[in-house]
Amino acid sequence: MSVTKNNDLPSLPIDEKISWLFKQNEEHSKKFLEQQLIRRFYRSNHPTEICAFKCMDGRIHIPLVTHTPLGIIQPFRNLAGKFDLGWPYLGEVLNQWVDYSISRGRQCLVLVTYHYSQGNNEHRGCAGFHYNKEASFKFTTDFKEQFERMFGKNNQIVFPVIMGFETDGDSLILHGEDPQNILDVATLPMAVSDDDLISKLNELYPSIPKRVIDDILPLVKGNIEHVAEIKAANRPILDSEHREWILGVGRGFDWLHEPNTALIIGPYSPNLSEPIKIAAKIIKSNMDAGRISNDGFVMLASSPYREMGADRQRAIEKARFIKGFAQEVISSEFPELQDKMKPMAVILDLNTRKLQEIK
Repeated sequence: MSVTKNNDLPSLPIDEKISWLFKQNEEHSKKFLEQQLIRRFYRSNHPTEICAFKCMDGRIHIPLVTHTPLGIIQPFRNLAGKFDLGWPYLGEVLNQWVDYSISRGRQCLVLVTYHYSQGNNEHRGCAGFHYNKEASFKFTTDFKEQFERMFGKNNQIVFPVIMGFETDGDSLILHGEDPQNILDVATLPMAVSDDDLISKLNELYPSIPKRVIDDILPLVKGNIEHVAEIKAANRPILDSEHREWILGVGRGFDWLHEPNTALIIGPYSPNLSEPIKIAAKIIKSNMDAGRISNDGFVMLASSPYREMGADRQRAIEKARFIKGFAQEVISSEFPELQDKMKPMAVILDLNTRKLQEIK
């Protein structure tokens, strides 16, 4: 997988960026289909189901930084990674995921993430938490405890794990059952052995069974490789700054994995207008600061489906509703963005990861 992005993209005219967007989806869909056997082989060796709760910030792409095959890690995105298991729709989707895992005899690894910038957290950290690393970590810790209340601590089925994401170098920080006990992947040498890594993981997670520890191992090894690639590429820090020009609302965005391209909001919060406002404000600031061209941005409303018929039609109706809702919020709060907004409703075929625009 690529570890850099096209540095000229944010300054291109909006029509060229939209063409790039759909080309990106075509390439992802092609790779997703090509990796069918790789995914099956990976799952046969690492059966644990994995999901990641993370910020809408497009820099936070766990499969990319862990070299994990596409389609393995289920993403949940929202502003600043803020979630509440009391939200009705989120609870429904999460329970469906856990039930699916149990029906196949699999345990569940839940990555509860926060992110920050080591070099300049006040400008390149998490805007949703006003660049306050301590506040984002505190929220993440509380959210992990909510999982433990919901499923039971040490329940041997669902294992929430706190994971930090350092955006300058794309490195992961694993927090143990004692959150102050950490493993900073950036400090690990390329030559570290599997036995040493498993020993470190056992120290972090004494209550997690061996099978799940064995499935955390490739995430760590993949991140070690990725961090080494980032260092070798000497990626400019500019690539770690906010330069998003897509505001994505809905589900089905795991194909969109270029850094600093999209702010993605899951449809989970009962107050969906709030994260939309904040995302629009970030995109406006990107335009005002000249980090992206000021001729437009894409507002992409997405809904996935798996089956033809009613399932697909429901996705169409949801995408159209989300598009209209987000348009109304942005136009009301930021009338100066109304003429610059390029609203699009799309559906995503989960079997192919292929995108289709709905008029």
